[in-house]
Amino acid sequence: MNKRLKQADIPILETKDLRKYFQVRGKYVKAVDGINIELYKGETLGIIGESGCGKTTLGKTIIGLHKKTSGEILLDGIEACQKEPSFKRRVQMIFQDPYSSLDPSWDVYKILEEPLAAHCIGTAAERKDIIEHFLDKMGLKASMLRRFPHEFSGGQRQRIGIARALIMRPEIVICDEPISALDVSIQAQVINLLKEIQKEMNLSYLFIAHDLSMVKYISDRIVVMYLGNIVEMADKSELVKNMCHPYTKALFEAEPVADPDHIMEHKGISGEIPSPMNPPSGCKFCTRCPYANEGCMQQQPEFTEIQTGHWVACHRWKELSV
Repeated sequence: MNKRLKQADIPILETKDLRKYFQVRGKYVKAVDGINIELYKGETLGIIGESGCGKTTLGKTIIGLHKKTSGEILLDGIEACQKEPSFKRRVQMIFQDPYSSLDPSWDVYKILEEPLAAHCIGTAAERKDIIEHFLDKMGLKASMLRRFPHEFSGGQRQRIGIARALIMRPEIVICDEPISALDVSIQAQVINLLKEIQKEMNLSYLFIAHDLSMVKYISDRIVVMYLGNIVEMADKSELVKNMCHPYTKALFEAEPVADPDHIMEHKGISGEIPSPMNPPSGCKFCTRCPYANEGCMQQQPEFTEIQTGHWVACHRWKELSV
């Protein structure tokens, strides 16, 4: 088990039966449907799944960009109020698109000063020192402060977005696919920067991504989501060597290998992800699962701890893990 978990009894962030439903044409899209996660101090919890599984909605609901439908969000075991200034200072978010998330009419100085000024942190001179300090951490020069977002590369813009999130000195950072919009050559730089800053500031990351290799590299534990639910969750090393849900196996089998002689044996997942407005009865994955039987189609599996820290929602996990 992750050593960090042994040192922390109470998670810094926890969700209990968290739900976010969107009403569309008289029906409800169950984007997040009863999520229970725990994030510990200094830990990185990776969240993976196909597009539409609800992972980004989960992050935005936790930080308050979406109003939760029901459930609880706890900080240090106490229910959080997302509108409180203390919550906004403790929890920040790095967005997927480093261009659309930055105001194109503001220069870098104004972008980075805004959160400091909104929370009445420091004098104008002190704020300037703070901004220059975090810009330097990002590998950018103070001479760039009067430039606008369109004058930077994608990697530089993402560094500005990271600086904006970190300038409040938060404890928790929700990273919503922070490298997916970047060139492959820049992705490793940004990931290593996040790891370095995490160690220096003792941050906790909720890391949402498609790139399984990056999730495995940066995460301590991994959560696998499908159609608004968690289907498997475990320590990174445990999950990689002992995948018990067929969806988890399919995701990792599809991961590209940097070897031209490697022959992919992935057979793929048949069918498309069902509509969240009309999910299948029973197990939500049953319409695409090659191992589904009648019981899978009638009864939703319980999220079961099969060994310490390893949870799975599958009726047939015992025979599939052999």
